[in-house]
Amino acid sequence: MRPLTLEKHPVLGGIVRYSPLLLLAAAWEASSRLGLVNEYALPPLSTVLVAWFQFLKDPSFYYHAGMSLMRAATGLSLAIVLGVTLGISMASFRWVEATFGPIVQMFYPMPKSALIPLTILWFGLGHLSKIFLIFLGCLLPMTLSSFNGARGTDKVLLWSASSLGASRWNRIRDVVFPASLPSIMAGMRTALALAFVLFVSSELIIANEGLGYLIRMTGDGGQYPAMFAVVLTVVSMGFLADRLLIAITHRVLRWRA
Repeated sequence: MRPLTLEKHPVLGGIVRYSPLLLLAAAWEASSRLGLVNEYALPPLSTVLVAWFQFLKDPSFYYHAGMSLMRAATGLSLAIVLGVTLGISMASFRWVEATFGPIVQMFYPMPKSALIPLTILWFGLGHLSKIFLIFLGCLLPMTLSSFNGARGTDKVLLWSASSLGASRWNRIRDVVFPASLPSIMAGMRTALALAFVLFVSSELIIANEGLGYLIRMTGDGGQYPAMFAVVLTVVSMGFLADRLLIAITHRVLRWRA
């Protein structure tokens, strides 16, 4: 029986892997307590955690978190479906690339938060404006990652499928899409991060509910520990969502191992 290494130990391995976060937390607490940073600019982590536990006792906090997650999940899901479809179509059909390629290339470098005033004008102050902003921001990386993955499909596999009588649709479904999955999953991770950035950005400006709204209200009211507690909540949710996506990616791509 082989000895269990430190990296593979279920508990010690996790501690070692996330030790930089523990060091960051200790540095945060020490810098505030020792007066290296003004407490108004950076409240001690212990004070922030007290405010966070107070939030956990408030049912409205879960309502705000639910609104944010609903908007992020809806916009991201729509972007994944349409982005994968458009990206693979661009790689498979020249007329699709000629039509949509220049549009994607033009809008990709643009800061998506700059579209907030436009989404207000188009969709008002309700849910739809935030969902559309998240959708648009996540759509472009999903499209490009799907396009690059599909374009990189081994030509030998496509020729082999064609020689066996596979139609174009069957080649896309059975050869191009599986070959594109690594690139698609990588683009999905980028889009997931953008979804969190965009729901906070939009709710900071145009919302009456959501975690971004809570950040604005607590900051305007001078409740800085509470404001940092909400920020910490967003960071934790994003971290957990990223870990979940990585686990799903490993499972989906286990055939590559």
